[in-house]
Amino acid sequence: MQTLTFRFPAGTAPKRRVHLGVVASGDLEILLTPHPPGSDADAAEVRVRTSVDGFDAVWRQVLERFFERSPMTGVWELNDFGATPGVVNLRLRQAVDLALAEQDPQ
Repeated sequence: MQTLTFRFPAGTAPKRRVHLGVVASGDLEILLTPHPPGSDADAAEVRVRTSVDGFDAVWRQVLERFFERSPMTGVWELNDFGATPGVVNLRLRQAVDLALAEQDPQ
């Protein structure tokens, strides 16, 4: 098990907390929490917990590319169990869509 931490500049604040996906074979769970009022709200703080060691550079590339296109602030927790970069990107995009939704989809 490996834990990676990243910080990316961001400017779009999520409207709500998000929880999606599962920690299961080939999948990814994402939890996104908005920064508390008055805190350092100009960045995305990302923690990746992964069952696959040694892919630090791949994680950095996937996340850099994502946050260049979707600079959403907040505290991001990604719990990985062997997700491919395509699945990671899909889940991240789903999280942004949910975080910006006008109404809670549940």
